[in-house]
Amino acid sequence: MTVTVDAEDPSSRDACALIAELSAALTAITGASGQASFDVADVRVARTCFAIARDAAGRALGCGALRPFEAPMAGVGEVKRMFARPGTQGVGSAVLNFLEQQATRLGYTALRLETRRVNERAVAFYERRGYRRIANYGRYVGNDAAVCFEKVLAE
Repeated sequence: MTVTVDAEDPSSRDACALIAELSAALTAITGASGQASFDVADVRVARTCFAIARDAAGRALGCGALRPFEAPMAGVGEVKRMFARPGTQGVGSAVLNFLEQQATRLGYTALRLETRRVNERAVAFYERRGYRRIANYGRYVGNDAAVCFEKVLAE
């Protein structure tokens, strides 16, 4: 399947549909939608990106977001709202690759993210793509259900 990924409006109909599907999937897996840790405004400032993957017919297949990490870590970005519709092969990798390329272009030297320990597919996905487990950060400190990752980006 041919997949293209581009930066798009996080408030578009396709973006909203993908985010809603992600929230439903996360609720089924973890009991929480994850919506409390992301706002569309997060990707409407400098050094951010909201990406949508599409097939050759233009159908939205997945999404992901990149935002600055909390201060004072100016060189670190955070990956949020990663999602690929069920049954799509390579979509998550395509979105993550795009976000990593954008992060490098925007001057980030590393990316961080959080997922839930119970979301074993996501944990394995990030580990296969070179993300290493780190101590929980920010709002996830002390949350045993969360697992945090970091990847140093190639220069």
